[in-house]
Amino acid sequence: METLLFLILFPAVIAVGMLLANQKKVRFAMVTAAAVVIAAASVLLLAVYGMQDLILFAIPSEPVSRILVIIELGLAAYIAYLGLRFRNYLAIALIAVQTALIVAFEFLYAGDLHPVNNLFIDQFSVIMALIIGIIGSLIAVYALRYMETYHTEHPEVRNRQRFFFFVIFLFIAAMFGLVFSNNLQWIFFFWEVTTISSFLLIGYSETDEATRNAFRALTMNLLGGIAFAAALIYLAAVDPAGRILELDQLLASGEAIALIPAVLIGFAGITKAALMPFSTWLLGAMVAPTPVSALLHSSTMVKAGVYILVRFAPVYAGTLAGVSIAMVGAVTFLVASAIAISQSDAKSVLAYSTVANLGLIAACAGVGTPMLVWAAILLIIFHAISKSLLFLSVGTVEQRIHSRDIEDMEGLIVRMPKMAVMMFIGIAGMFLAPFGMLISKWAAIEGFVQAPYGLAFVAILAYGGAVTVFFWAKWMGKLVTVARYRTVVEDGFRQERWVPLYTLTTLVAATVLLFPLISSTLIEPYVFSIYGTTARLSQANIAIMALMLFLLLILPISFLLFRKSAKHLPPYMSGRTTTPDMQFLGSMGVAREMTTRNYYLTAYFGEKRLLPVGTALCTGLVLASWLLAGVAA
Repeated sequence: METLLFLILFPAVIAVGMLLANQKKVRFAMVTAAAVVIAAASVLLLAVYGMQDLILFAIPSEPVSRILVIIELGLAAYIAYLGLRFRNYLAIALIAVQTALIVAFEFLYAGDLHPVNNLFIDQFSVIMALIIGIIGSLIAVYALRYMETYHTEHPEVRNRQRFFFFVIFLFIAAMFGLVFSNNLQWIFFFWEVTTISSFLLIGYSETDEATRNAFRALTMNLLGGIAFAAALIYLAAVDPAGRILELDQLLASGEAIALIPAVLIGFAGITKAALMPFSTWLLGAMVAPTPVSALLHSSTMVKAGVYILVRFAPVYAGTLAGVSIAMVGAVTFLVASAIAISQSDAKSVLAYSTVANLGLIAACAGVGTPMLVWAAILLIIFHAISKSLLFLSVGTVEQRIHSRDIEDMEGLIVRMPKMAVMMFIGIAGMFLAPFGMLISKWAAIEGFVQAPYGLAFVAILAYGGAVTVFFWAKWMGKLVTVARYRTVVEDGFRQERWVPLYTLTTLVAATVLLFPLISSTLIEPYVFSIYGTTARLSQANIAIMALMLFLLLILPISFLLFRKSAKHLPPYMSGRTTTPDMQFLGSMGVAREMTTRNYYLTAYFGEKRLLPVGTALCTGLVLASWLLAGVAA
């Protein structure tokens, strides 16, 4: 238990220390040292608890619960103050409703509630802790140099780096608390801390756009917070002793008791995971500095949303309410994947891809069979690693070429070869075999085939997967296009920036190699402990993956073997002669510059065309899940 408490409290202490770190050297030393310690403690957690099933820790809920409520009320007052300051009355109204529910819970029920096992650890928590501890720490280290450059390039933005890193470590501490808490009241507390942390980070630049987008994220997540608070009141009313406020007890209580709170908390998960109709907050969060985008998209905010959905997957299984939640995820996956085709801004592509993949994870959790829960956890792992690598890579490229437009990344393999290779691996990790995301989607198709209403999900996954290939492939093509740019602009980045990128690139490849081990030691035992049966990829499929990996390794080896004897040929333009600077003579003898450009098909896949459709469909499905849960109860 000491390791759990350390991982919750240590980042919180570092966060406070960040506020006091006036000097740059001190801040660099503190962030680097803290990142190493947090990552090491996460690995230690794996070594100690990775091979064990669920372990509950009986610690008194008082006075901790009372202290957490006082902090919650303080945070509510802070939000109300900001709402008044920026005249966002919707945020004030929502926080007032949420606070009223918390006060009602405290006065009407909390005095008689005495949850015993308030912390826990199992294999799923270990996986989440590794994601938070390792990826979150790497992002913090990367942010050191990034934020220095960011403020050099944006002198109009007030330099609040001490505050920035304070919120980053507070975020990490809250995420550890969220995945280790067995008491739903404690989970709610950490849930709300992540909401406020994301609000502060999105609004970091203090521009009108950043403030507006930060409040959009806040209001949407407050809706989820209200549903979460309502679930706490429901559980306290059903069980005055408070035992089903413990997550393990609630999951074991059966559908009749657990379905309504599971759907309410699932709604909170939908808002936090930015599924439609709440996806716009995550897209607006792109205004924040890139490390914030990486943190929100990979290891913290949105992962909290899908984490809670996967936790409640056994309750959703076999229910129409669960199918409705799953369909929210499936529609989100299809629509967001399609919209990504129309985007040329690299961060927007990554954002829509994140929304799409979170939708797929939610679809797996909503159907809730063992095979689909297994696939959902795989998706969480592979997505976290690949997406964090891509966000940090885009941030580095943007600071060097002063653009994040995919078209401007043409020929990056020449201008920034190391960065292009890392981005290539990250993109491959999102959609190519034998990398993880494709393995996970393969497993999801297997799971949906065996599930009720599964063919509808298989069809959606097939179409969504097809458009996914389209937008990733055209970006990948731009990176390796032979272009007129010959100047290398990669030199000059300090080591603090390269270390996280190299590490994440290694992790993308390592997870493919270690995937069978990760599955057999962590995911399969967790699924077995929940369902009494487990799931895994067949030996034949693993053999196919190994063969693909071997073929993939031949490519770089062949480059090394034939490097000296290779001939550099001019670009081929269907017989038309080109000059070394990529010009050719047109039909009238006029010299023209050769250019290439992707199709974005905005008329068919644009936001204005598809987003309203997805929003309307998912709003109806969310309401249907509530109605069906009420009918079933």
